Amino acid sequence: MHEGRSFKIIYHLLTKGQATAPELASRFEVSVRTIYRDIDALSGAGIPIYTEPGRNGGIHLLDGFVLDRAVLSETEKQEILLSLQSLSATRQIDSSEILGKLSALFHTHPEDWLEVDFSRWGSDREGDGSDDQKFQTLRAAIIRRQAIRITYAGPYGTTSERTVHPLRLLYRSKSWYLRAYCTEKKALRLFKLTRILDHALTEEHFSYDAFLDQPELPPQKYTAVTLRFPGEMAYRVYDEFDSTQVHRQEDGDLIVSAEMPEDAWLIGFLLSFGTQVDILSPARLKEIVAEQARAIYEKNKP
Repeated sequence: MHEGRSFKIIYHLLTKGQATAPELASRFEVSVRTIYRDIDALSGAGIPIYTEPGRNGGIHLLDGFVLDRAVLSETEKQEILLSLQSLSATRQIDSSEILGKLSALFHTHPEDWLEVDFSRWGSDREGDGSDDQKFQTLRAAIIRRQAIRITYAGPYGTTSERTVHPLRLLYRSKSWYLRAYCTEKKALRLFKLTRILDHALTEEHFSYDAFLDQPELPPQKYTAVTLRFPGEMAYRVYDEFDSTQVHRQEDGDLIVSAEMPEDAWLIGFLLSFGTQVDILSPARLKEIVAEQARAIYEKNKP
């Protein structure tokens, strides 16, 4: 008997109430004979499962049956507890009571291995405008399908007021983003959480189904960029780039080859390395950064 399939059979019967052998065979891509062997094995293991003949018959579980902890392997029990612990570590979901009950049921106690803090260094974690509070409000808005009004810091010094329908929180490349439908732009957008300066729930609710046919976010234009850094910048290079993108040279220098968005952010990013970066390609990017550096010097020269 395949343990994974047997659990799925039980779960399917608990959800649907009953099923036929051909239906289960088609669902799990096995023969009807294999399904009957699984049913016999489950029955032999003490699961109150039975078949009922006739036109309206099928495979059933005895009324009142609940899953016993023995159905789960030790590894599966640990994964369940660790998943709940991960949610609890965000401090946005209090799963401590559930963790306690399941730990007692499973007779195991996972190590306290994870802590997540959404606040930035030096910020007030408990304040009304804290990153933690912002994350919690956005999470609630997504779950309740509730529109939210945000003040957002855009590029080139712009700030805008928008009403958005929040759909998902996304973590990528060391930053949190909100994937939402912008009612002003009438399109899906990504909003970086640190750039949401203010936020407030509205009384408006929306249906998630309305966004099922929405096109995905438009693809961002990426450019192949090659950069050289001195070896002493390794701490920063590995902060910003995946190790597969970094190639150490015999002289200790680091060559980085990456696909990057060619926009104002990239120019600022490269300028943040000061004289510790050499842009090998593309040539036009080197010219743009040099021009920006000259403008900075002219503006700040004594």
